[in-house]
This record gives sequence, structure tokens and C-alpha cells, in this order.
Amino acid sequence: MTGTEPRDADELRADIEQTRADLGDTVEALTAKADVKARVKDSLKQGTAKATAKAKETAATVSEQATTAAVQGRAKVAGRAAMVRDQAAENPTVRRGLPIAAIVLAAAGVLVAVLVIRSRRR
Repeated sequence: MTGTEPRDADELRADIEQTRADLGDTVEALTAKADVKARVKDSLKQGTAKATAKAKETAATVSEQATTAAVQGRAKVAGRAAMVRDQAAENPTVRRGLPIAAIVLAAAGVLVAVLVIRSRRR
């Protein structure tokens, strides 16, 4: 012995059991560190979870930005449409000129169609 008092058998057995348990824990820890395949799987799971969370966060941000841009775009278009409508209401030439221009274009289209049909018959 190394200068300690002799112990009884029960103390020695308990000490041996504690040492075995500690040794078992140490072996398990070393086995886990040496198990590269399991460590890679764990690392892959963690990486996948992080990437999925980041993708969801990015999708939410993009969705919010798209919604904001759509609302702003609609407001801008509505404002421009109201401005054009107001300008057209103020200008009597624009109000009367549009139907006249449509009639002139329709007549020109009919004239071109008649000329094309006649030229094909000859």
C-alpha cells in the first residue's frame, strides 16, 4: 500500500465500482469522438437545420419586400392613372379626339383590307 490505512472490503468494492463507471464513461466519450461517421452525420444535421432556418428567414424577408413593393407599385400606378384621367378631363381635344382617331384607324384598316383582297383576285 502507499501509506494509507487499510480499508475494509466493502469500501474497496465501492471504489472499484466507481472506477469502472468512470472508466466506462471515458470509453464512451472516446468512442463517440472516434466515431467519425456519427460525427459527420450530426454535423450534417446541424448544418441542414441552420440552412433550413436561414432559407425560411430569407423567404419571409423576400415575401415581405415583394408585398411592400407590390403595394407601392399599385399606389404609384393608381396615382399616375388618376393624373392622366384628370389631364384628359381638362383637355377637350383628348376627350373628342380619341373616338375620332379610332374611327379613322378603323376606316383605314377596312380600306387596306379591301385593297389587299382586290390585289389577290387579279
